[in-house]
Amino acid sequence: MSKKFWVVLSHTYLSKLKTKSFIVTTAVILVLLLVVSNLPKIIDLFDKKGDPTIGVIDHSGQYYQPYADQLKKANAKLITKEVKDEKKAKKLLDSGKVDGYLIIEEDAKGMPKGIYKADSISDETVSNELSQHLTSLKNRLYASQLKLSDSKIAELYAPAAFEKVATKQSAKTQEELNQARGLVYVILFVIYFGVLMYAGMIASEVAGEKTSRVMEILISSISPVQQMFAKILGVALLSMTQLLLFFGVGYFAIKKSLADMPGDFFSVFGFGDTSISTILYAILFTLLGYFIYATLAAFLGSLVSRVEEVQSMITPMTYLIIIAFMMSMFGLSNPEAGFVKVGSFIPPFTPMLMFLRVGMVEVPFLEVAISVVLCLATIIALAVFGAKVYRGGVLMYGKGGSLKNIKRALEMTKK
Repeated sequence: MSKKFWVVLSHTYLSKLKTKSFIVTTAVILVLLLVVSNLPKIIDLFDKKGDPTIGVIDHSGQYYQPYADQLKKANAKLITKEVKDEKKAKKLLDSGKVDGYLIIEEDAKGMPKGIYKADSISDETVSNELSQHLTSLKNRLYASQLKLSDSKIAELYAPAAFEKVATKQSAKTQEELNQARGLVYVILFVIYFGVLMYAGMIASEVAGEKTSRVMEILISSISPVQQMFAKILGVALLSMTQLLLFFGVGYFAIKKSLADMPGDFFSVFGFGDTSISTILYAILFTLLGYFIYATLAAFLGSLVSRVEEVQSMITPMTYLIIIAFMMSMFGLSNPEAGFVKVGSFIPPFTPMLMFLRVGMVEVPFLEVAISVVLCLATIIALAVFGAKVYRGGVLMYGKGGSLKNIKRALEMTKK
């Protein structure tokens, strides 16, 4: 690689690294990561009122105590206070001493029913919890009429024992599948958002320099293939810088918030026993996905004359990424579905779907090798074809944003 290649690469990386949009976006996402990882603490900080106090009016005179005992036993975040009548309950509500009150009556079958009243019923957390425990009390009372003990009631509502066993010795167990699903889910999001964001950045970078007429100078001093891949690798380094910041800050923030939980960060999320091969496949298919879409974005960006036209030009590419992501999301529950297997050999879909398969189920190495070869062949084909389009496209000005410009770009390359 020539010295000019490294000049273009470093210029692409450093110029993007110093932009206000990159700094602001990175800072905002880092702040969001810190906020999300500390969300329970932030909620507690603003929740100065503490647990809500609910007045309970029991017209029958027999339900309040068992109801209050049940709430206490379940560690419900509700404080109950027995009130004699609704008139007094309204006074307590108006004075702010209770957040609402529950009227317990008997229905036609002699079972408890409730009416919850408050200034506002928008907080469904409180009403749902009151309803849930009143239903539980009703079930207990009904079971006692049938002379069912608490142990029999527990057995009645206990789910049937159900176990899944893979007959193939090399197949993953249910626990291993759950662990793999967590990692696959995270990596699929990384591939999706990474490709979507950074491929668009490459197209905008090409269109931006073209607008400033810098391309006419660059294209005469460096080959189009070197120039295109210098930009692709420059943005790749930028993405790695940003992702390392995100993962680094996210890891330590979440690990600190989970300090009271048993085990380390990875075991909490089921990543503790993730195999090295799965991690290597994650890196491999992330890189393949990036280079497929980045190469495509580079020469699509060269076909427009203004940065404003970039979005419309790369829209078909965006649809491909979205389709691949949606297929992989549906495939998480059934990684051996026919559309997942077929799609894993179609290069635009391979990075997500083949990684989904290798992460979740046993895939013959030959199939993985074929998919990787197809991806590499696609990248090379896009590089060769893209370089021709790129060389002519960067010298095209005027109306852009149409795929018909590819033909014009190829004609200009021959001149």
